[in-house]
Amino acid sequence: MTPLTPTAPAGLDHVRTIADAVLYEGYLLYPYRASSHKNRSRWQFGVLGPPDAAPGSFAEDPGMETQCLLTVPDEASAAGAEVTVRLRFLQLQVREVQRLDEDGGHTPVAALDVAGVPVLSWDEAVECELDLGAVPLKGDGGSTEEAHTVAGGEEAEPLTDAHGVAVGRVVRRREPLTARVRTRTTRDDGFLRLSVSVENEHPGTATDKDAAIRASLIGAHLLLQAHGAEFVSLREPPDGAAPAAARCRQRRCWPVLAGAKGSTDTVLGAPIILYDHPEIAEQSPGALFDSTEIDEILTLRVMTMTEGEKAEARATDPRAREIIDRCDTMSASDLQRLHGLLRDPHGPAPGDGADAGDPLADLRDAEPPAFDTGGAPWWDPAADAAVSPASDSVVIEGVPVTKGSLVRVHPSRRADAQDLFFAGRVARVTAVLSDVDGGVHVALVLVDDPAADLHDWYGRYFYFAPDELEPLPAGAPEGPRPPEHRKENPS
Repeated sequence: MTPLTPTAPAGLDHVRTIADAVLYEGYLLYPYRASSHKNRSRWQFGVLGPPDAAPGSFAEDPGMETQCLLTVPDEASAAGAEVTVRLRFLQLQVREVQRLDEDGGHTPVAALDVAGVPVLSWDEAVECELDLGAVPLKGDGGSTEEAHTVAGGEEAEPLTDAHGVAVGRVVRRREPLTARVRTRTTRDDGFLRLSVSVENEHPGTATDKDAAIRASLIGAHLLLQAHGAEFVSLREPPDGAAPAAARCRQRRCWPVLAGAKGSTDTVLGAPIILYDHPEIAEQSPGALFDSTEIDEILTLRVMTMTEGEKAEARATDPRAREIIDRCDTMSASDLQRLHGLLRDPHGPAPGDGADAGDPLADLRDAEPPAFDTGGAPWWDPAADAAVSPASDSVVIEGVPVTKGSLVRVHPSRRADAQDLFFAGRVARVTAVLSDVDGGVHVALVLVDDPAADLHDWYGRYFYFAPDELEPLPAGAPEGPRPPEHRKENPS
């Protein structure tokens, strides 16, 4: 499964690592076996389906588009400013195992035992990268349009037993794909807005789900690299760029700054929403094909698989084989690294100080928290012994509030729609809790909720800050306050 085009320049290696995580998201999921039900419906993100598909094929939308902002140092530099556009995706490749019959013909089978090793039929994929060249950044509405074709193909690989006798073959087939890429540059409030759209123009008709995915661009995303210009963050635009950033429109593709932190020359247009300068955790030894994956848990689960299950996973896909082999050879120290570190989010980044990058320089050496831990380190579970939500209290408007107290709710802190339904309602306090930053949170159930006892029984509480609550005297009415007497929400 080699790329169809040469790899991108070395300067994009770091970005490509992130892009590969997007490219292969959902390609395989634990337990990484072809027989697993969830591995029979794959390719979750970035699928550009064929435009001529029957409704029953459940084909994805054929297009995507992203818009991003750029600045150029001055008008003199603008003449040579340009953006290199690269489109990356997976092309589905059907791997069909065929048994050799006595008459010399071949019969497709789901699996074939070859010298004690299972060989399975499976839909694998080939990486494709199209270097679309440089797009000049002309602010006068300049545009480009070009169709790019990825060839299909069919190859056969013979299968022989331990004695060299032919027992069958593996046939791999790929549908040809055509992608049309359009770019357009316009001026907006002193910035340049670059639009890049991609459309799948596969000419055939997809009549079912299998035909549709074989004619799709899978995991499609864009790598944009500026020369003589700088990209502007759309996630956190500077004040002067905020209005223009708000006018950028995205369709199934969201641009974020990529590369080293602080760099502004590269954008990743991904089918999922990321933050600027996304990174792979340094503790992660390799992909597991789960977004926001928990490497430690998945690795431990792989280790619990039987030898037969591991054999099937290895036979399912070469990338599954890499996962199984990596997990089987992990040392105790490798596994410990997956457990993660307690790092100070406000401390120095790796390489910024004497302790930066030191795996032992984590939050266990940070200043003590703002709450009493009874002498135990805050990160030690024993610190919980100093906390008792059932008996702890917080003083609100001079009144101690603890478990069983009645309060009236006045949502004000980033209140959402559900919080606002509680405005003016009377609630009973079920616990007072503290977080590791010293913040206090009050757990409540509404007293007029018919299911209040049930919520209390299984711990489904609503949480508010002390300044969102009004203490009520014992015996106070438990219904909502009439509107004319209701306390206004604080600003």
